[in-house]
Amino acid sequence: MPHRHYASIFAEIKKSRFVRIQSLVLFIITYIDWTILPFITKLEGTYLPVCMISIFMLIGALDGFIQPLFKNIRIYHIYMFSILLDIVQIFSYMVFSASVLVFTYIMLSIFTVQGITFEIARVHTVDFMQDEDVELKEYLMIRSFIISAAIISGGISSIVFDYFKTDLNVLLIYLSVLGIVGIVFQYKLYKKFKLKSLNSQVEIEKDRKEIYEKMRC
Repeated sequence: MPHRHYASIFAEIKKSRFVRIQSLVLFIITYIDWTILPFITKLEGTYLPVCMISIFMLIGALDGFIQPLFKNIRIYHIYMFSILLDIVQIFSYMVFSASVLVFTYIMLSIFTVQGITFEIARVHTVDFMQDEDVELKEYLMIRSFIISAAIISGGISSIVFDYFKTDLNVLLIYLSVLGIVGIVFQYKLYKKFKLKSLNSQVEIEKDRKEIYEKMRC
C-alpha cells in the first residue's frame, strides 16, 4: 500500500542521528519563515512599491547563477553563515517597533539571502549522504516531506495568530525563541559537517601520500 512509504521515511530518519538533527533544523527554520511570511507579505503590499518587490523577487531568482560561484565552498561555512543570518533575523525583530518600513526591507533581504543559501546548502549536503546509512532518493524524499510539513504548519500557525488578532510583537517573541532553538541545533550540524569535512580532507591527503610513496618505489 502507498501509505507504507511514509513509514519507510520515518524509518530512514531513525537510522541516522545526523539526518534527524538536519530534519529538525530544516523544519524549525522553514516553519519560522512561513509563519511570519504572510504578515511580511501584508506589510509589503502596504509599504513597498511594486518595483522594490520585483527587485527582491529577481534577486531571489539568481540562485541558479550564484550556485556555481560556491561550487568548492565548505558546507560548514554555509551553515556558519546561516547561523549568523538567523541571529541577524532575530535582532531585526527589534526594528519593528521603531520603523515598520525598515523592518519590512530587512526581513525581505533576509528571506532573499536565506533562499539562495538554502539552495546552495541543499546541493552540498547531498555529498555527505554517501557516508550515512540513508539512500539519496530516501534523503531527498525526507527533505521534501519535512519542508512540506513545515510550510503547512507555518501557514496554519499564521492563520491562527491572525484569527486571534495576536499582536505582531508577541508573534516575533515566539519566533525568536524558536529561532534560538534552531540556532543551537544548527551549530551542532556545523560541528558535524566541519568534523566530516576535516576527516575527509585527512583521508584524501593520506591517499595522496600513499600514491606518492608507491610512485617513488
